[in-house]
Amino acid sequence: MQRIRLRYTKRGRLRFTSHRDFQRAFERALRRAEVPMAYSAGFTPHPKVSYANAAPTGTGSEAEYLEIALSDRRDPEALRTVLDASMPEGLDLVDAVEARTTEFTERLQASAWQLALDGVTPAAAEQAVRDFLAADSVEVQRQTKKGLRTFDARAAVTSLDVGQASEPPGLDGTAGAPCAILRLVVRHVTPAVRPDDVLSGLRAAADLAPPVPATVTRLAQGLLDEESGTVTDPFAPDRDAPSGAEALGTPSVASAPGGTA
Repeated sequence: MQRIRLRYTKRGRLRFTSHRDFQRAFERALRRAEVPMAYSAGFTPHPKVSYANAAPTGTGSEAEYLEIALSDRRDPEALRTVLDASMPEGLDLVDAVEARTTEFTERLQASAWQLALDGVTPAAAEQAVRDFLAADSVEVQRQTKKGLRTFDARAAVTSLDVGQASEPPGLDGTAGAPCAILRLVVRHVTPAVRPDDVLSGLRAAADLAPPVPATVTRLAQGLLDEESGTVTDPFAPDRDAPSGAEALGTPSVASAPGGTA
């Protein structure tokens, strides 16, 4: 049995697809591409597909991950190409690697995010960022399945800064509304701190309240380089490992809730 790890995106309007919507689209692509899937044992066998740390619905992403198990060997890049051709535009399979290592989910230590704040000036965003980073803790609340939870949004944020802002021209050619760009790196902790939690923290710490919902995109997720504060490619260990190093048959990607299709 061969295992292939794939990176996929959620772009444009497809950012509003749920995790289950993606699962259905991917299962159809597997059938169209006639991928030789390995199946689980039991009374109702299922193709072995596992998903790791899916982004929230409504969030764009350049770095979502899944793993499939095959009954026959395939070239990872060739497999990615035929599968991508069967996926809707916006749900794009952009990278593939043979799984030659275990403990893949342990490499997903942090995520890099970009938040576009329409209607917020760069000066207001910079002041809010300074206030947020200066705080020892910033408590926020979120409604969960277990009720309202309070947790520290500041502790999980390793970096937060204001990128280049844009002011697109209006219909008359004059400057349009400002748009501040926030870039942040957030550790994967429990409970998870999401970009909307950081926005709630900016509101609590600095009274920053964008007039419209932020456009949120995950740029990367993977190992956190403590020295540089950057998020590195989680596929690198698989690319660097010698062929045949994987412990075949050992599950290495934890499924999200309902994640094994």
